[in-house]
Amino acid sequence: MKFLGYLYRFLSNFVFLALVYYSLNLIEKYPQRVMLAVMILIYAGMHSASALRSFYFFQRIERLEGEARRLAAIAAEGPNATASRKQIVGDVADLRHAGEMKAYIDLLFLALVILLCIAKIVTN
Repeated sequence: MKFLGYLYRFLSNFVFLALVYYSLNLIEKYPQRVMLAVMILIYAGMHSASALRSFYFFQRIERLEGEARRLAAIAAEGPNATASRKQIVGDVADLRHAGEMKAYIDLLFLALVILLCIAKIVTN
């Protein structure tokens, strides 16, 4: 399921990139193309700021994982409790890593969209 999530994120971002490329190449008049490129830049900027903000969130989750591991080692309540806590912490670590990878994929395609828009604004 994790790889399907990556594939979906990759394909949806690729379709967005293709639509941006096609729409910017379809418009012949320069002022209209610049207006569309600026609107796409605003959207991509807001979306990339959100993706960058998620890295701060993931960093906090990583700190909580370390703290949970430390507390689980201190509170020795039995082998079953320790194993279940380790499983929960491991699952959270896997989810955090998957979220980070998806944010990296988003940032890659948003950077490509931003470069494409800037190139269409600069070229006449």
